[in-house]
Amino acid sequence: MAKPIMAKATAVWLVDNTTLTFKQVADFCELHELEVQGIADGDVAAGVKGFDPIANNQLTADEIEKAEANPLHKLKLKFNAAAVGEEKRRGPRYTPLSKRQDRPNSILWLVKFHPELTDGQIAKLVGTTKPTIQSIRERTHWNISNMQPIDPVALGLCKQSELDAAVQKAAKTKAAEGTPMDDDERRKLLSTEQSLGMEPEPRIPSAISGLETFSLTEDDAEEKQEEPIDADSFFNLPEGGDEDEQP
Repeated sequence: MAKPIMAKATAVWLVDNTTLTFKQVADFCELHELEVQGIADGDVAAGVKGFDPIANNQLTADEIEKAEANPLHKLKLKFNAAAVGEEKRRGPRYTPLSKRQDRPNSILWLVKFHPELTDGQIAKLVGTTKPTIQSIRERTHWNISNMQPIDPVALGLCKQSELDAAVQKAAKTKAAEGTPMDDDERRKLLSTEQSLGMEPEPRIPSAISGLETFSLTEDDAEEKQEEPIDADSFFNLPEGGDEDEQP
């Protein structure tokens, strides 16, 4: 339920000018019922001037009359002034001063590990400008020699869900364009949840690398099968061996 502006002052006015129950006033102003009772007793909000919700377009007189006639009726806010704000700001997101020095490092990380992201996506993720991103892509940034790639999520510049959404969007764009991708590019286009859920790829030890396609020829296989193992042959001496030993 939306909360009226100047809730405590509104509760003071309702307690002084209506016969609403403490619960009705508490529910409408999002206060505790005991706090409203304290307002009625003069123990809470002493000296607070009442704020007329009718004159300030928060309630109508008819709504108050309905609630007075029915203690179970809940007051409904007519106009939520707190929801009215300035138009959504366009442009890069705001980055706190304490984190701005780490922003180039995060841009370098995104450019290195997610080159498929557009400059606009990177600018939206970490709150930067396209000329800065372009200078880091081309390695013409004035401090490029001292920069280290650091994950923007670890720096707190964006959320992991936002980064995953940008990567998935880039993956859809790549798929729609029909651009061929190698295995490394496909892995980069996976979200964190997808990559963590994948089974590790089996790898062949380097000591036996190249032997994965090794197989016996048909002749070798038949020869192995045609030569049965004779246990007696292991113990038979060569012919004439005893005669040579006799003087």
